[in-house]
Amino acid sequence: MTSIEVRPMRWWDIPAVHAIETSIFMTDPWSVEQFWSELSQPTRKYFVAAVGETIVGYAGSFVLSPEADVQTIGVAEDHQGHGIGALLLTTLIKHAISAQAIQLILEVRSDNDAAIAMYRRFGFERISSRPNYYTPDVDALIMRLRPLVVVVGHD
Repeated sequence: MTSIEVRPMRWWDIPAVHAIETSIFMTDPWSVEQFWSELSQPTRKYFVAAVGETIVGYAGSFVLSPEADVQTIGVAEDHQGHGIGALLLTTLIKHAISAQAIQLILEVRSDNDAAIAMYRRFGFERISSRPNYYTPDVDALIMRLRPLVVVVGHD
């Protein structure tokens, strides 16, 4: 696969990010306005993964030390399975560590087996669930990584 660059998300990336969002989270995608709102907040940090000029993934987190929360991770369907999600998650973990967070929390659809497997490879553990959190009637699993470490092989 071609070289992947991870860089901070900018406002002009929102249309490409939103296109990925609506294609992979068809039942409950974020709106363009939600991405604008997230980028405008100082406690949020968003990144994009690009192959050349093409954005193929994105991720964002909320950090208010000592806590950090993954807000979203998405990878374009035709680029899934190539380690881009892991690269973005590694970036979020490193950002949380640099902001002195001691744990990272996330919510994931209980039917998203690929994402759950990736989070487990990183050491995330399920701590709770939220019944019927996602549309249509899908539970959210709440997972936590503590202590924050970058997993060897994902660095």
